[in-house]
Amino acid sequence: MVQQYENIDDYIAELEGRLSKNDECASSHYNLGVAYLSKRRFEEAQTCFHRAADRSPTMAEAYVQLGGIAMHMGDIEACLRFNQSATKARARFAVPHANIGFCLLQMGQVDEAIKALRKAVKLDSQFVQAYGTLGSALFMAGELDESIEMSTRAVELHPKFGPAWNNLALAWLEKGDAKKAKEFVERAKECNFEVHPGLVADIEAKLAS
Repeated sequence: MVQQYENIDDYIAELEGRLSKNDECASSHYNLGVAYLSKRRFEEAQTCFHRAADRSPTMAEAYVQLGGIAMHMGDIEACLRFNQSATKARARFAVPHANIGFCLLQMGQVDEAIKALRKAVKLDSQFVQAYGTLGSALFMAGELDESIEMSTRAVELHPKFGPAWNNLALAWLEKGDAKKAKEFVERAKECNFEVHPGLVADIEAKLAS
């Protein structure tokens, strides 16, 4: 819809005008929230997403957006809660399950993170980021072969997805194959992913030994 307008401010003005006449339209509140986000007007965006969810309790996307704002503000627990609300609003929406997995992983709850991420990729078999995060979680759990499987799936879907190439480097180094690890580090760098210097040093040390 934004493309119809010369700039985002015109789009915001149109939505604000529409809502002044009909405040019960959940989709207009949601669209206005997205427009505010593009202008980094976070508090106003939050208000819009809350209003959208109040008016349409099944609008899981509104809760996901609220979770994204919470994450931006550094409140991972609020991010988790909003995404849990999103799964209650629409259980078969893959995105909040993946976000829940990411939050739990950041909180050190690796096994619970894996469960959420498995659900995300089951619901959406093309969900690149979920496969990538699942690869990370499985690596942290010591499940190296399945970590490699999930990360490989991510790069098959999106060959420029740097985090998954990095996951592959970590897993192969852990399995003792520094040559493969170095190959995957180079692939990660080609995707403009910032590889940790410690990983590079560990690979070089292993190759030199």
